Amino acid sequence: MELPSELHLVHSFLHENPKESSLTRVYFLIKERNKRVEEMLIVQIGDRTNPQAGPITAPPLRPYTEKKMFLWDKRKKGKLEVDYLIQVMAWNPDAPSLQPIKREGVSIPSHWVVQGQFLFIYQGEHAVYVRYSRDVNTFGFKVSEEEKNWEKGLISGNEKRVVEIFQRIFLSMMDSVQFKNP
Repeated sequence: MELPSELHLVHSFLHENPKESSLTRVYFLIKERNKRVEEMLIVQIGDRTNPQAGPITAPPLRPYTEKKMFLWDKRKKGKLEVDYLIQVMAWNPDAPSLQPIKREGVSIPSHWVVQGQFLFIYQGEHAVYVRYSRDVNTFGFKVSEEEKNWEKGLISGNEKRVVEIFQRIFLSMMDSVQFKNP
C-alpha cells in the first residue's frame, strides 16, 4: 500500500480473539509536526488461527454519523470486494486506543479531521481494516471549526475542497493495495 505521506510507527500490539479463532495485529502510524498529530493511520489485520474454524468475519463499516458521511461504497479489486467510507469526525484524544500516542509525548488535537476507512476479507483467512485520517487544517485552506459547516447537505467552499482532495488521496491509497502470496 502506498501511503500518502511519510508516517512513522508509534505503537503496535497483538490482540487474541479465542472465541473467533483469530489473532489481530494492530499498527498505529502518524505524521506529526511540532509534537502534534497531523495524520493518523491505523491498520488492523485479523488472521484466522484455527484452520478448522469457519472463514474469518468482520462487522460492516459504519459511519459515526450520517450527517458527516460523504461516501460509502464498495470497489472490486480483482475477485476481492472492498468496502469503504469517507467521513468528517473529530479525534478524541481521551480515547483509550490513542493513549500510546500521547505517551510518546505527541498531542492529538480534538478538532475536525477527514477520515477514510476500508475493510476487506482476504481468502477467508484474513480481515484487513484500515483507518486513515488527516487534520482538516493541514490542507492549506482556511476552514471552519463550526460543526454545521461540515454537514453533508451544507458543506461548501474550502470545507468541500478539503473533502474532495482527501477523497482523491484516500481512494488512491486504497487502490494501491497489492496482494502477494508468500
